[in-house]
Amino acid sequence: AGANRPTGRQLVCFAGGGAYEHDVPAVVRRVAFRSEFVTAYTPYQPEVAQGVLQALFEYQTVVCRLFGMDVANASLYDGASACVEAVNLAVAATGRPTVWVSQGVNPRWRSVMSTFAAGTGHHLVDVGLADGVTAWPADHEPSAPPAALVVQYPNYLGCIEDLAAAAGAAHRRGALLVVAADPVATGLLRSPGEHGADVVVGEGQPFGTPLSFGGPYLGMFACTRDLVRRLPGRLVGETVDVDGRRAYVTTLRTREQDIRREKASSNVCTNQTLIAVACIVHLAWLGTAGLREMALRCARGTRYTRDAVLAIDGVEPVASAPVLREFAVRLPVPAEVVVERMADEGFLAGIPLGGEYLGDSPDGDGLLVAVTERRTRAEIDAYVTALAKVLS
Repeated sequence: AGANRPTGRQLVCFAGGGAYEHDVPAVVRRVAFRSEFVTAYTPYQPEVAQGVLQALFEYQTVVCRLFGMDVANASLYDGASACVEAVNLAVAATGRPTVWVSQGVNPRWRSVMSTFAAGTGHHLVDVGLADGVTAWPADHEPSAPPAALVVQYPNYLGCIEDLAAAAGAAHRRGALLVVAADPVATGLLRSPGEHGADVVVGEGQPFGTPLSFGGPYLGMFACTRDLVRRLPGRLVGETVDVDGRRAYVTTLRTREQDIRREKASSNVCTNQTLIAVACIVHLAWLGTAGLREMALRCARGTRYTRDAVLAIDGVEPVASAPVLREFAVRLPVPAEVVVERMADEGFLAGIPLGGEYLGDSPDGDGLLVAVTERRTRAEIDAYVTALAKVLS
């Protein structure tokens, strides 16, 4: 406890790496925290749960639109567990135990995937980066055919991956393309589905969920129609009741709920309904134009910050690939030291990068910086000034 910083001073946040400080409009808490939603009740009885089921159906619809997919589930625990479920789906669908995972996927997500793989027997193969983006093996290189290729979009370094190339590399090998997509980025970038993705997962925290010691967060999961029978988790569908009125129910339950454990598509037994409701309220409040503006403000702030930081003596880019909300730089001093000193200046400077992202540079001198729509020009300028002071 003595190592904790006093709560009297709020650090200006330039850290990301999978958890981001975005605006949460007041309407989110106003709607999502109504007593009808804040309940442990599972909506197995549709006749008394139409409100919750409709909210989840709307959430699924929006996730499909964001990711360019045919069907989405009612949520999973978080982005990392959603990625694990995508790998399990791919292995079951192809009958192959090997999965290629880009090193551009969040290392914490990869750690969770490795933990699960140790129990399931799946073999995860790391695929390295070249100038910030994934360098998939050439088609002629000998290797066991994978069940899936897993790539993040944009990746952990903030670089925008070439999903069309990844889809080609996957489908030529008879594998699925699993994309861990940033849902905010879909406000500006083409959806993963338009590039040929088979399964898309994501972390829904940027919509309606503030930073809170790592959770609770929201796992988004969507796939193409031909994989729906292997979809993990709960699925809400639309139908009509005996009077011909629109109604909502949990559907295709035999693949997941009403089945023997060893034959289930997944052993996920719950989800993040309340966080999903907060997410759909936030997205409904934003609308298409609002989401685009949110992503655009992130991109503009990131570009301005990156240019200013790279103008500091001794700071170099880790990669030259285009970025959207995050970027990585090499520092002339250890990043851990910089983060500590920047905290004294009132800033959460970023996340130190591991050696796997820095090539021949010494470990500890890489810094991952994130800029969301909350950061003002004055805050960015003050951050750059403080960083220059710390590095001088």
